[in-house]
Amino acid sequence: MEGRRDQRASKRRQRNPIMRLLDFAGGYKKLTILGCVLSGVNALCAIAMLVCVWFVLRDLIAVAPDWSAAPNATGYGIAAFAFALAGLVIYFAALMCTHLAAFRTATNMRAAALEHLSRVPLGYFDAHATGELRRVIEGATGLTEGVLAHRFPDFVGALVTPVAYLVVMAAVDWVLGLLCLVPVAVSAACMFWMMAGGGDDENTNMMTFMKNYQDALDRMNKAAVEYVRGIPVVKVFQQTVRSFSTFRESIRAYREFASAYVRLCTPPQVAQLVAINSTFAVLVPAGILLAQNAGDFAAFLSDYLFYVVFSALTTMMMTKVMYASQALADAQDAVMRIERILDAPVMADADPARASEPADDSIEFDCVTFSYPGTDRPALENVSLCVPAGATVALVGPSGSGKTTAASLVPRFWDACEGAVRIGGVDVRDIPLSSLMGRVAFVFQNDRLFKQSLADNIRAARPDATRGEVEAAARAARCDDIIAKFPNGLDTVVGARGVYLSGGECQRIALARAILKDAPIVVLDEATAFADPENEALIQKALAVLAKGKTVLMVAHRLSTVVDADMICVLDEGRIVEQGAHAELVAAGGLYAKMWDDYRASVSWRITGKGAGHAA
Repeated sequence: MEGRRDQRASKRRQRNPIMRLLDFAGGYKKLTILGCVLSGVNALCAIAMLVCVWFVLRDLIAVAPDWSAAPNATGYGIAAFAFALAGLVIYFAALMCTHLAAFRTATNMRAAALEHLSRVPLGYFDAHATGELRRVIEGATGLTEGVLAHRFPDFVGALVTPVAYLVVMAAVDWVLGLLCLVPVAVSAACMFWMMAGGGDDENTNMMTFMKNYQDALDRMNKAAVEYVRGIPVVKVFQQTVRSFSTFRESIRAYREFASAYVRLCTPPQVAQLVAINSTFAVLVPAGILLAQNAGDFAAFLSDYLFYVVFSALTTMMMTKVMYASQALADAQDAVMRIERILDAPVMADADPARASEPADDSIEFDCVTFSYPGTDRPALENVSLCVPAGATVALVGPSGSGKTTAASLVPRFWDACEGAVRIGGVDVRDIPLSSLMGRVAFVFQNDRLFKQSLADNIRAARPDATRGEVEAAARAARCDDIIAKFPNGLDTVVGARGVYLSGGECQRIALARAILKDAPIVVLDEATAFADPENEALIQKALAVLAKGKTVLMVAHRLSTVVDADMICVLDEGRIVEQGAHAELVAAGGLYAKMWDDYRASVSWRITGKGAGHAA
């Protein structure tokens, strides 16, 4: 499966970035194509309008000063107005098509990225900060909206214009036409100079620049999120903004990078703008020289006026090409960033040929070894343990001993590198994901609540739960006091209008969510980590309800919460060094006994008026 995914990713990257972008449009791709075709028709209408204007000027010059002798001028004028009006309507229709397709494309890109992220291992989010992911999903898709809605159709129209112009040029005066193309050619050369670059520096071409530019923004955004989250630390310890060197350096690096690129682009940009606006610098001397040898000055003047009128169109055309080229580079970089998310490995569902349902709710670790991606040192090494169905087993040990890692292998937040984790005798990799997720409830030590009502946060475990079931779960999780202090009760929206919950209160809402799910297996990752004594007592009562009749695997730092566990497994440096009941481990005098003595000593400390000391 890994090989097939790599092949699909490689084949996808070989395609044109615009075509890869349009793949996200689905059925709306036809609207993008139609919009571009209409934009090309609009360009032809603009040429036709100028030709009609030229016909008016030609007829008036031919009969000057007797304007009444030019009856066709009125017809040409009406035709010019008709082409202008038709072009306006067609361009409006083109933008309607491209906007609809652009909005659908951006929506599909966001949906694809979010759906994929829902299936990647939990550790992916440790290596990719939320600020970085948010900027890719929102920023990259936002860029593609502008490209598909405006820049892409403008680019097509700008390409149609010179082709139509060459045809008209051959019919009017090819000499003046070629002279008018000189500034266009110089402008195009300057644009290529600016876009492609000519040196070995990594920032001398537009595609590389856009990649580095977006990378710099990602680093700055990531550092900004970390800085904002750390503001309480700054206030408590009276640090200054300079203490956040990563944030400061990311801003400085971005500034230096952007400034250097501006200096690099200034010469070609200035040359391009001067060239495209210097058509008259070519036309005026050319007109003076050619007029001297013109046999029919009136005919020459009418031809000359056509190119004078057309020069304004060439300026607009090259400006659109310049902005569209930059926007296309933006879009290519955006597509690559979205695809990097889509290429992230996911937890593969069970092979249908091997899929099986567990016989019971027991949990078994069979010689499990696991290392996090990018590390050589195993987080777990040759771990074997059994949690009988309906039993409560606690994982304890020093910080970094592998407790949370072991617990996270049960719901397949990661997969074991060696050995197997089994539920009811079946390898978790052979249990369909939907079945596995329905069988396991996981309570994190820092559960997050959505910016929704309390009822919706609890109902997240079972979207089809009735109001009565939600209320029963809230009562079982001892959330009555939380609900009672808000006028809207369970309908109170968390995070709105100053409604915020403490860590312990959030944990009780999360426990209500787990109780509502009513899964036969419960994995608890230090559920009382952020609770004060009052909340801890309530959480313990809620845990008793949650764990009743369930298979429980719990990670704990507060040893008071594991005293009554059926079995305690002590981990140290990724290995199980002791296991047994609380009394047995205390009597054994090993690592657990030392941890227990340290715990009892820590809870006996009190603060007096003269300082800290042991309680009597």
